Amino acid sequence: MARSTGSIDETTMDDLYEQLETLAETVDDPEERTEVRRTMRLADRLSQNGMVGRVITEFTSKDKAEAFVGSVVVGLPLLVEDGVLEIGEFLAATPAFFVVNLALAVALVIGILYVADFREVQIHNPYFGVLPRRPVWVVGIAFTTAAAMMTLWGRVTWDEPWITLCQVSVIATAMAIGGSLGDIIPGEE
Repeated sequence: MARSTGSIDETTMDDLYEQLETLAETVDDPEERTEVRRTMRLADRLSQNGMVGRVITEFTSKDKAEAFVGSVVVGLPLLVEDGVLEIGEFLAATPAFFVVNLALAVALVIGILYVADFREVQIHNPYFGVLPRRPVWVVGIAFTTAAAMMTLWGRVTWDEPWITLCQVSVIATAMAIGGSLGDIIPGEE
């Protein structure tokens, strides 16, 4: 069977087709040959619909809208729960846990976007050469959405800004997860 001389990162769809054609010529059983041809058609369909080699590189207004929708879908059920207000009060009384909650939200967003491997997401043009745009926007959209909706629905009044900030951070953590998934699952190049 023919082998690609390049590394796996350099392997192309043409290399795959070449190997499948070689395999089709070497199998003796008609059923096996049919299966190889079926695999070739599947590879062709995948390459034509853009699923092979699709890499997310930019963060567009469409991505921001997807992050917003994901935030709302996940966060909406939590907005009516009194438990999140109690958790926020606990975080306000224990500032170290508030910081841990914020770190958890950021870690979850980065994990979903870059580690979980739902899609290949690359960092391009980070803020200050360090901060990736996508997680900054996803967390920002989640926090803004949480603050706006909790205020709009009368869940918080901002009379006690520290407690309110902590309460918003609880919903924002959940919304950040939804925003991350909403952003990358539909995806675009």
